[in-house]
Amino acid sequence: MSDTDHSADDHYIVELNIDDQSLPAHSPEMQHERRVAIFDLLEENEFRPLDSPSGPYIVDISLEDGSRLIFDIRRSNGSDRGQVKMSLTPFRRIVKDYFLICESYHNAIRTATSAQIEAIDMGRRGLHNEGSRLLTDSLRNQIEIEFNTSRRLFTLICSLHRRPK
Repeated sequence: MSDTDHSADDHYIVELNIDDQSLPAHSPEMQHERRVAIFDLLEENEFRPLDSPSGPYIVDISLEDGSRLIFDIRRSNGSDRGQVKMSLTPFRRIVKDYFLICESYHNAIRTATSAQIEAIDMGRRGLHNEGSRLLTDSLRNQIEIEFNTSRRLFTLICSLHRRPK
């Protein structure tokens, strides 16, 4: 994003770091998905901690006890804006279903008709939207995010999970 994109509103994430030490082991493919998710998020986002008068923000994400996502938030000038903890338990079913439908989608690309692929993709987008709404709702008392930022953060959350076997 250019500086002009935020001239009136500086509530956005300018840097996002993930504590790999707190996450499950990951494959090169998962690492690539994380980098892409971070790139997409940083490209365009609206992120407003409710108790912060201004940004932009540097956000460090880590996992606590395998079940809570921690957002350590500070302004780009270094001033601390606090920590937000979010339970991942409500996301387990959606993430699992999302992975399953993504796998079905990738399998369908090889053998299914375009109508079947489109139907699976609609289901995938629906689950992604559901996860995004759950994320917005889970953060609503601490951080305000718009829908596209929520979608990008949900993609990042999915990339942090180990895929079911």
